[in-house]
Amino acid sequence: MTEPWFNPNIYAWIPGTLLGLAGGIEGTLAGLCAPRGKYKTLVMGFHFTIMGVCCLLLTAGIVALATGQPYGVWYGLGLPGLGGLVVLGPLTLVIHMRYRQAELRKSMAQDL
Repeated sequence: MTEPWFNPNIYAWIPGTLLGLAGGIEGTLAGLCAPRGKYKTLVMGFHFTIMGVCCLLLTAGIVALATGQPYGVWYGLGLPGLGGLVVLGPLTLVIHMRYRQAELRKSMAQDL
């Protein structure tokens, strides 16, 4: 086994916690802005940024597992990455749908 990248007893909780906070902020933004059709670039940009971070975390977790890092290191990196991608991936479609619905309501109101 190689030298751990970080002390898993102290730092393994940080990626999951930060990802959870970012997911809460994203959910709030999407829940408030998407039904109104506002700030689409901000919401979608934040969404895809978080998904990119999840990809990096999952990749780091796989590399840590392949290089023989301790359980706390690869699990602390890989689980938030995998969980984030599993949750945020399907939510991409939901957010797009909410923005499309808002745009449709807006165009129907203009037609009246």
